[in-house]
Parts: sequence; structure tokens; C-alpha cells
Amino acid sequence: MTELRFKPVSDLVGFLRAGQVSATEVVEDALRRVEALDPKLNVFVDLDADGALAEAARVAPDDRRPFAGVPIAIKANTDVAGLVSDHGSRLWDGHRADQDQFLVRRLREAGFVIMGTTRMPELGLLPTTEPRHGGPSRNPWNPAHTPGGSSGGAAAAVASGMLPVAHGNDGGGSIRIPAACCGLLGLKPSRGRISRGPRYGDDFLTVDGVLSRTVTDTALLLDVLAGYEAGDATWAPRPAEPYAVAVRRDPGRLRIALMMGNVLDAPLDPEAERGVRDAAELLAGLGHEVEEVETFEMGPGVLGLFTALFAADKGRAVAERRAVLGREARGDDLEPLSAAMVDAGAGNSASDLVSAVHELQRLARAVIGFFADYDLLLTPTLAGRPPAIGELHGCGDEPFGDFARSGRFAPYTALFNVSGQPAISVPFGFGPDDLPTGIQLAGPPLGEDTLLQVAGQIEAARPWADRFPDLG
Repeated sequence: MTELRFKPVSDLVGFLRAGQVSATEVVEDALRRVEALDPKLNVFVDLDADGALAEAARVAPDDRRPFAGVPIAIKANTDVAGLVSDHGSRLWDGHRADQDQFLVRRLREAGFVIMGTTRMPELGLLPTTEPRHGGPSRNPWNPAHTPGGSSGGAAAAVASGMLPVAHGNDGGGSIRIPAACCGLLGLKPSRGRISRGPRYGDDFLTVDGVLSRTVTDTALLLDVLAGYEAGDATWAPRPAEPYAVAVRRDPGRLRIALMMGNVLDAPLDPEAERGVRDAAELLAGLGHEVEEVETFEMGPGVLGLFTALFAADKGRAVAERRAVLGREARGDDLEPLSAAMVDAGAGNSASDLVSAVHELQRLARAVIGFFADYDLLLTPTLAGRPPAIGELHGCGDEPFGDFARSGRFAPYTALFNVSGQPAISVPFGFGPDDLPTGIQLAGPPLGEDTLLQVAGQIEAARPWADRFPDLG
């Protein structure tokens, strides 16, 4: 094999098992691609070329691990023993974890080769990846534009063919947004589906996952990552069968709601509307019943509740880091938005935060109750097009203005972090700007199997994985 880039995980596994290519050749090809493209796209925080080659060399021809020799990268807010995880922030500059998070251990046990850690916006606050510390990651389809965020480095790595798959996590859309910006598949699993341990405990908003090129790859990786770990406070029950099996089943005729509006009443770009209406027409043609519905009714305080919870989480992380360093943060340690968010979180009492969780849970019950009448909900993934580099970052004079604008850019995703439901962004063509368009499907709690089945129907009817960015 002389050309491995853009091959999905499932193909690479076949080549490796058949002896057509060695793990070392696969990793060497990925490293060549990184060497050629990372100066242009700025994907990696820490590239562990020597470690990856050494791990690949240990993969024997008869290695029984299902993904032995397949390269992957980890988002830089997740612990990988010995590698830098800087959270996109100068405050974490040079931080190297002394142990793997459980999901990284699972990937290693399955045979994946960890290539390094990928860029993100500071503390994962924005849906773009332009940290002051390390500089912006760029979209492979047009490097003048963002790959999205906060898993933007991961998305750029996969879309550019550096890697077949990359880890991300999603606390308000951070897998689905970059998937839409980069023409990839991005699944946010159900709350508790993938353990956040041992560093993190129960997490109301954030869940881990991957960005990939195909539905099959996403199902395969979900089977690797999903499952209870000792000490988890909450967890999703086991699926009835592996997702890699379930994805091949016909979902039957489904009732799908189409929702064009959003809870922030943000204007919808014509290309985003074109994509979701074309998707609705396709799904109807596949035999599903599609009905347009009104936007969810949300009280005016919902955004504030979400922000309070978000701010508390970021404040906790900063406080822990300050304790490790044994000092207060200096003025240049945090970007203006991060500093403002931490200050806002410090202004909330414990009672405020408990109340916020209770109110958001009340909202979640109302949203999930909607699915008593529908199997899936179809929306745009984004309200706008991927911004140009420099248009949306957290370093301006009015940081909360950037945060508000980020909500108007991506007003469809965070609701399902609140409700804990699975949701997936599926590629659906390209706009006149030659940037990808994504559509979002949300399912009932624990409904990843149905989401993957319908995404598979779309993939078969409107393939996307055979179109690649021209990067020379």
C-alpha cells in the first residue's frame, strides 16, 4: 500500500489483518502527512512521533487486538500519560499527565496508536479553535476559515487525511460543530455512555466521542469507548447489541420532526436551510414520515442557567490548576473570555448552581417528552457558515460579546447536552463557498443505534467520504 490517507478505520483494519501493510507503514504514512500539512493547519499540540513509531513496531502480524496499528489523536483537555494536554491555555503550558484517562486506556487496549494531542480553544469555551496560546487551527477545505470547535484540531486532522479518526468531546456542540465545519460525522453519545474518569466525575454537560469519516467507524469506536468504569457515579446501560452490528439494521419507518427555528431565535443562513430541507426531502424519500414542527418554548433565563453551569466547570478547572502551580493566575495566563467566565462562575453560590441544575433538568424533561410523539428530530447543525479566522475568538475587548455571537452561530447543539440525549451531525453537501454543510439528528435517550442507522441511510444515498480537500 502506497496511499493510505483518507482510508477509514474499517479499511485500515482489513489491510493490517491481511498483511497488505504493516502498522509501522500506516503510522509512517500518517506522520508524513502531518509533517506536510501541520505547518499549514496547526493541528497538533504535542506530536509523539517516536512514541507512535515505537508502539507500531510492537504490533506483531498476529496481534489479536481489533485495531492494532490504527493511528488516533486525543484532544488536549484529556489526559494521555507523558503527553502535553494544555487545554488551549497558557495556564497549562507544558502540562504532562502522569496517567491515561479511562477512554485513552481503552483505545490502547484495542490496539490504537496514540499519535499526540490536538488543539482546542482555551478551556473549550468557543465553537472555533483560535487559542492565543498556540494559534488557530485551520479548516482543510479553506485554511482561511475555522475548522470549528472546540474539537477543532481533531476535525482538521481527520478532514485533511492526517488521521482516520480522532477523539473529541462535546459540552455544548464541540464534536458536532467541527464535524459540520469540516464535512465529517460527529456523534455526541448519551450522557454517561463513555466514562470521564478517573480525572472527572459525573458530568452534566460533557461527553466524549470521536470525529470520523464514516458511520461504520463511528459505530466501531463507540463500541470501544462505551461502558461503565469502576467508580462512575452514573452510566448509561449497555446497548442490546454492539453498535457495529446495530448500524447494519434497517431502522424501519420513523416519524421525524423537522425544526427550523432555534431557542436563541438566531437567523438561519440560506445554505444551512437548504441543507436541512434537502435532508428532510431525502428522508421522506427513504420512507420516513417527516413533519415540520415549531421551535421548543424556552424561558428567557435558560441561557443564563447554562452559562452558570459552564462557568462553574471552567472555574473549577482553573482553581485546580492554580493549586498545582501554587500561585494565582497572572494577567496573561488566561484569555479575556476565560477570565471573565471564571469571574462569573465565582459570583455564583453553591445554591445558585444546584438551582441551575434543577432548572435545566426541568427543561430536559420537557425536551425529552417531545420524543413521545417522534422518533428523531432533524435540525441544521449550525445557523451560520464557518467563520473566517479572526472573526470569533475570546481575546477582544468585549469577551462576552464573542460568547453571545458563538451562540448565534451554533444555537442548535447545546440543548441536547442539557437533555443528555444523543445527537449526530451528518455531512450534507457543500455551500457556494465550497465549505461543508451539516445537518443534525437528535434521538431519544440511549438512541444511538437509531441515529447511526439513519445516518447510514443518508451516507448510502448521499455519500460524502469520497470527496477530499485539495491541500497539495
